[in-house]
Amino acid sequence: MKNSIVVIIGCILVLVGFEMCRQKEVHQQAKPKGTDDFTSGVAQFVADESFQPILDEELFVYKAMFPEAKPQVVYKSENDALRLFLNDSIRVAILSRELKPAEVKILSDRTLAPEINCFAIDAVTLIVNQQSADTTISVNQLKAALNGKGMTDKSIVFDNPNSSLVRYLKELSGSKDLNARNIYALKSNKDVIAYVSQHPQAIGIVGFSWLDDPDEDYAAAVAKVKIVGVKDESNKKAPNEYFKPSQETLALKQYPLSRRLYMINSSGKMGLGTGFATFLASERGQRIILKSGLLPDSIPQRQINIKK
Repeated sequence: MKNSIVVIIGCILVLVGFEMCRQKEVHQQAKPKGTDDFTSGVAQFVADESFQPILDEELFVYKAMFPEAKPQVVYKSENDALRLFLNDSIRVAILSRELKPAEVKILSDRTLAPEINCFAIDAVTLIVNQQSADTTISVNQLKAALNGKGMTDKSIVFDNPNSSLVRYLKELSGSKDLNARNIYALKSNKDVIAYVSQHPQAIGIVGFSWLDDPDEDYAAAVAKVKIVGVKDESNKKAPNEYFKPSQETLALKQYPLSRRLYMINSSGKMGLGTGFATFLASERGQRIILKSGLLPDSIPQRQINIKK
């Protein structure tokens, strides 16, 4: 009798299991293809390739927390990322600048008014070979060098011509082309680090996130370069002091070469774009940025319990 009861209960559990699986399959089939919500579904983002290290870290944790969320990130130069975003090919972009009024109008005319959220501050970092005697530079010296009026005995290298970094340097120096004979555009931040690690007379310009906790494929090159201190003569509080990039010098606005990171969402719905933006702004998302060496937009609070 007991065996019969056990068999009956077992059959019931199997039937319940089959029904739950069937209902789950029906639900998945009923869900329109390409839809996404706050924590699940598939959606494409386009991101500035300059920030791949920190974004990969954020995405790894986000997808671990929400296994049904499958954001697909396409890394491009800033110009290419903007082109995809403004052409309505992809409706979520991660960039190092806000949109210009004309760009906002393009989206607003399509009734896709963008939501723009800053989530971190990055340092534009100057590096030299470990064998180089150069350890400091001023903002004015850097501007002159970018205009071909100084440091002509050095090779100045940065990532590709369409990058956000090149745009930043053009705006900083007031130069439209950066076409001095000793200035070279390579292909990526990794290429810049590799070049400087092999050339004592080179100065490289990269995003700080590429130097903090590098991947194995270029960690050896990072070990052969050092960061240059920068002085800003226009800084009223410390016009004669040199500062290296750190969370402290960024927060106190002592390090002069910085840029903000923005997530821009024009999807017009509460989808994965909104979900990931919320995660980036959350305490956990901001702690990942804090750990990476960049400055979070809102510094997470730290509670300390003092026991007598």
